[in-house]
Amino acid sequence: MGGAKVVVYGLSTEGYAIACQMAIKGADVYIIDESTPSAISLKAEIAKTYPNVSSLKEDEPLLAMEPIDVAISKAQYLFFTPRIRKTGQDIKTEIHSKFKDATTSLKKNSSVIYTLPAGFGGNNENISLLEHVTGLEVGKQISYFYYPLEDLNQQPKFIGSFNGKEDSVLADLLTTGKKEKKFVAISSSEHFHAINVLSRFSSLSSILEVCRYVQDDITKNDLSSDDFQEIFLDNMISGLFDLKSLGSSFESANTLMYLINGSVKGIDGYIKKLIDEIRSTLKKNDLKASRTKIALSWTLDQHEMRGDKIEMLQNLTSRLRDYIGDVEAYEHPNSDLFHSDKTTIIVACSKIDFENIEKNKQDTNIIVIKANPLCEIIQ
Repeated sequence: MGGAKVVVYGLSTEGYAIACQMAIKGADVYIIDESTPSAISLKAEIAKTYPNVSSLKEDEPLLAMEPIDVAISKAQYLFFTPRIRKTGQDIKTEIHSKFKDATTSLKKNSSVIYTLPAGFGGNNENISLLEHVTGLEVGKQISYFYYPLEDLNQQPKFIGSFNGKEDSVLADLLTTGKKEKKFVAISSSEHFHAINVLSRFSSLSSILEVCRYVQDDITKNDLSSDDFQEIFLDNMISGLFDLKSLGSSFESANTLMYLINGSVKGIDGYIKKLIDEIRSTLKKNDLKASRTKIALSWTLDQHEMRGDKIEMLQNLTSRLRDYIGDVEAYEHPNSDLFHSDKTTIIVACSKIDFENIEKNKQDTNIIVIKANPLCEIIQ
């Protein structure tokens, strides 16, 4: 491979993971933290020492740096992996702004690999923007690839490529294990990604909607023994950004749009059910709002590219505060949770948080609600 020159734009969990993977393979990798003016050189030994962004930031090792525009101008491959934190209509503006910043200094014969979900046709917009910013023609003077990253344990099988053009160096950089990556047309990779996202959310929506109609305790008990009760709010929100990006691809109503909107409404309906369950728990236990504390236990990855889990936690916190003043979010269940003079209702938003709560629970003055399809209550 001769040490391909790679720049990863965005010190996100996904960006750092892929940067480490390539550095260990012998590539000459620089990673750009958008909040600093320099690109950081990422050597194989650093990639092996620091497994994630948090460990790298905590230790702050001395690393070689160079100005961002210099690093980008030397890049053969630029991976676009920024952290997106705007919401609603502002998402597109934030992405376009960062994409311009990332690509302005690129030179002829370089390649851009776009790793955020682009919905249907979103890559055409990116290609037009890339040509406008660089003055280079995609397919002739500069290359463009689509590789939507989400689950780091299961990277995409396909690399979307302008005109389906193959690149053996890129395939080598991205291959993990023995299975080689396959190049397909960009529109094909958009469709593959859409099928994956919609398959997951259609299945999830079915479970959530059926569970909304469970009223009696016998059915609740029987269903709670099933594997799908291991689905927590954290799992439900994974990929919601991708689903919404598909939704913004269409102007008019069609069957696909009904599927997308139905899945988004399924999540909204679940949040409403969770809030109703919390309120009814107060009533059933004769708890006064002023003497009750709600603790949302959700350990989040603050460095993920997508900000939808962070947004959902803020949304849930503010909606609960309409009913109860004392609502706090906790990253890791700590001792403060278990030593309150109020009755505490802990909402476990992920499997790992639930397991930690069960391990550390000492106080009887605690009610735990699992944020799973049935909203199971443990007293």
